Amino acid sequence: MSTTLTEPEAGPARTATAEGYRPGRTLPLRVEFARQLKRGRTLAMGAVLTLLPVVMAVAFAVGGDDEEGPGRRINLLDTATASGVNFAATCLFVSASLLLVVPVALFCGDTVASEANWSSLRYLLAAPVPRMRLLASKLTVGLGMSLAAMVWLPLVALAVGAVAYGWGPLRIPTGGSLPLTEALWRMVLIVGYLFVSQLVTAGLAFWLSTRTDAPLGAVGGAVGLTIVGSVLDQVEALGHWREFLPAHWQFAWADAIQPRPVYDGMLQGMSVSVTYALVLFALAFRGFARKDIVS
Repeated sequence: MSTTLTEPEAGPARTATAEGYRPGRTLPLRVEFARQLKRGRTLAMGAVLTLLPVVMAVAFAVGGDDEEGPGRRINLLDTATASGVNFAATCLFVSASLLLVVPVALFCGDTVASEANWSSLRYLLAAPVPRMRLLASKLTVGLGMSLAAMVWLPLVALAVGAVAYGWGPLRIPTGGSLPLTEALWRMVLIVGYLFVSQLVTAGLAFWLSTRTDAPLGAVGGAVGLTIVGSVLDQVEALGHWREFLPAHWQFAWADAIQPRPVYDGMLQGMSVSVTYALVLFALAFRGFARKDIVS
């Protein structure tokens, strides 16, 4: 039985390929998603995000109410037990700066580096899976799982809060409240903003994942650099330069929890995040296209 060989259309390395070979059909997204979903780190992260609202509800139950002094400023934590929506918003508030960074760094930073660590990356490329197709599939699944993690946390928190505190309007710390339907739409907006704001971490993790064979190095490096950005944002001597830091806008979504929402900060935060992310994704694809794969 003979196999007809044809030349590829274009590319730096012109090699013969089997007739019927379709680069676009290699490594389907459903296959990559199933592989990543079954991994232990995915199940562990899902368990952490599921348990957090439960732990917080127990903490509020056993901790009691804090005494309110005359000069004390009320924040989301003080209104957490007002309704299920308040509880979900509080869970996002306490998780936005660090906890939600971890799944993004994990899903986007572990994806390519883990294949290299297992010495399976070169076999995927020899399948043959085009390099850009491989990276696009890995990045799409990584971003999809990151978004799923950000959606899962408030959904679980909303369910736990509804059971513990009931359905009701969103009580605004500065005064007033939002009807339940309006509050839920605001929560969807907030989750969308948090996902876009974390694209910088995703870009860092993905770029590092293409540069190293150590998954922990890629994940830890992305988390570490994100923390450094948060620390620099606290340096008031930087003045207006802090506005170029993605961390400066990480809580801009709080402006959406107002009777009259203000979106200026969220728009600026998204523009900064998307700009950094596009540069980092471009560096990842450019570097991987020229990289010598030996593992």
